[in-house]
Amino acid sequence: MKQLSVKKTITTIRCCIAALLLVIISLLLFSFTTNRLNEDFLQQLGISKLNANEKISNSLLGGYFDQYGVRNAKNIALGKRAAVVKDLVAYTKGYVNSPAFVKAYQNLKASRKPQQNKIQSPEEFRKQIIDQYKKSIAQTEATLKKMDGAMKKSLEDAAISAKKELKAMEDGTSETYKSYKENYEQMAEYSESVNTAQLAQWEAEFPDNHLLFIKSRLEQFMKETEGIDYTAALFEKGGVKYFVNKEYEHKGDRWKMAYRAGKDAVETARMMVQQWIEEIK
Repeated sequence: MKQLSVKKTITTIRCCIAALLLVIISLLLFSFTTNRLNEDFLQQLGISKLNANEKISNSLLGGYFDQYGVRNAKNIALGKRAAVVKDLVAYTKGYVNSPAFVKAYQNLKASRKPQQNKIQSPEEFRKQIIDQYKKSIAQTEATLKKMDGAMKKSLEDAAISAKKELKAMEDGTSETYKSYKENYEQMAEYSESVNTAQLAQWEAEFPDNHLLFIKSRLEQFMKETEGIDYTAALFEKGGVKYFVNKEYEHKGDRWKMAYRAGKDAVETARMMVQQWIEEIK
């Protein structure tokens, strides 16, 4: 039971980290939003103001890369990308303080709160087993009335055995019950430690101050966009482009995404994001 709980916790943490990386890259490099961008620009992207806002919300809170409908973003001229990023970061700083975003964050936090595991007391455990035995015996006896032959004898023996176990459980002499009672305190302590760890992880991941939630993603963005080789050469084979430096082919999607966005866009974003991080206390 302990190993499964640990594996589950590790898997959850890895999923959260993966989602975190997707969030900030998609938010800063491939999401576009409302009032600071004119209608012509949104039309160029092929999305409405409403869809633009939804994509930012999906990327930031949903934890996935919502790029559907904005594939034309990569066609924006390199010389204009830095200006777009400036507007985007400025807009986003205001957007995350809006009542709508704060409410959405609070809803997300509540939905991710871990369920607290509760270990049954020995008496609760005993009552549950007694109820299960009674139900099983009743079903077996009902089936026996419709049976005959060798199978009936086998089922009758099973019913007799179940009744013996039921009586032992009711008397408190069942070995299963005694073993549970003996190990209850240890199981309860372990369960409580797991609950405490999961709650602490949740509180760390979703702090009350939603800006700290944003800050953690900004910091991850800085980490993931550090040391991008924007001059990396490409070659084409079979209609697909590959890096000349084969090591770059093993880079993660976020690294490659930043490479495609270009130095002006990414370095502008890094400068503004670093300033934003320093503002968040």
